[in-house]
Amino acid sequence: MAKIRNSGGYRELRSFQMATIIYDATYWFCERFLDGRSRMVDQMVQAARSGRQNIAEASRASATSSQTELRLVNVARSSLEELLLDYEDYLRQRRLRAWEVNDDEARVVREIGQKNDQTDPSDLTDQQRYARYAKWLDHKMPGIRANALICLIHQTNYLLDKQIEALEAQFINEGGYSEQLAAARLAKRKMDRSDPTDRTDQTDHIPNCPQCGQLMVLRTAHKGKNAGKQFWGCSGYPECSGVARV
Repeated sequence: MAKIRNSGGYRELRSFQMATIIYDATYWFCERFLDGRSRMVDQMVQAARSGRQNIAEASRASATSSQTELRLVNVARSSLEELLLDYEDYLRQRRLRAWEVNDDEARVVREIGQKNDQTDPSDLTDQQRYARYAKWLDHKMPGIRANALICLIHQTNYLLDKQIEALEAQFINEGGYSEQLAAARLAKRKMDRSDPTDRTDQTDHIPNCPQCGQLMVLRTAHKGKNAGKQFWGCSGYPECSGVARV
């Protein structure tokens, strides 16, 4: 049986590919230009790592939880925003020039990313993608590296914003995993029924939770005075404990 929702495939996401470049470049930036004993090094490397890893984790979680997927993408977005501020602080506190939006350097870096969004082949390695920006990311001057990374973070955050927007729309239009699972179960029961005109099965209509409004799931009580009896339980359990009689 095919999965109700696919998961994984994060390595093909442009946001993940860009976050990988940012993570590697941040590691090497901190290694060369910051004191390894500084707490700032740990914070910046961890923020860069969190941006990348949470995109991957969100992709894996998509098979079973739309809400978890959306939450993790938001965590990735927040982590990269934190990293963005760190690079801006680095430039400001050392009185280094920050590129303006229309500066030639910023425009050239942006154009590489914009072109790659359309033409980047999936079989490129991480090293090959990084090489496209190596002129700036491996520069001997920290100001050049920091400005280039700011450009890449802005582009990646834009991609994540679009990803969040798409996930929200998907959740509104299609519901979460529990709702899709319940709908698939109902369709299967109807398909397997020998007499399609039989309407005696009370589980054909899936009610909405009286507490939160999500679709409910047919469950069986395992203990207590109602042991062995079926009841409707909220698909959002344990966050919501709404129940209804069958």
